[in-house]
Amino acid sequence: MDVHPPPEAEPGELLFPPAKGSPMIDASIIVEGSIVSPSQSARSLGVTLDNQLCFSSHIAAITRTCRFSLHNIRRIRPFLTQEATQLLVQALVISRLDYCNSLLAGLPACAIKPLQLVQNAAARLVFNQPKFTHVTPLLSSLHWLPIAARIRFKSLMLAFQAARGTAP
Repeated sequence: MDVHPPPEAEPGELLFPPAKGSPMIDASIIVEGSIVSPSQSARSLGVTLDNQLCFSSHIAAITRTCRFSLHNIRRIRPFLTQEATQLLVQALVISRLDYCNSLLAGLPACAIKPLQLVQNAAARLVFNQPKFTHVTPLLSSLHWLPIAARIRFKSLMLAFQAARGTAP
């Protein structure tokens, strides 16, 4: 049986972490007649991995997408109730912040700060508050954990489920 990828499929990506101080070498390989060459980043299941595993391009993409969603919700905010706004924000923004966020465990606070700023803007939008309003009471009343705590919670939940044999 001869299996070929569909013609619209793009060639694969190869992450090749360089050794410190050494230049990137050409490690292209040929698989099924397609050339797979090394790249600085690869995307799988919506997560962008870079060759340093610092997730900076992934965090930037999440931030950009969430800010765009917040901008669109802000445009229709005068016509929405607080509950409707909260539902939209949770569906379009918070769900993106939570998707695969356990991969971000162990990153420094400065790396995840853009995600926290997005969550802060989302909380202010739900309550229709100005830009410099303190967000801790808003997050608390929405029952939203800060991003670092969300990452820690999700990692611990996955570990707990793995220990009980109920992990996905």
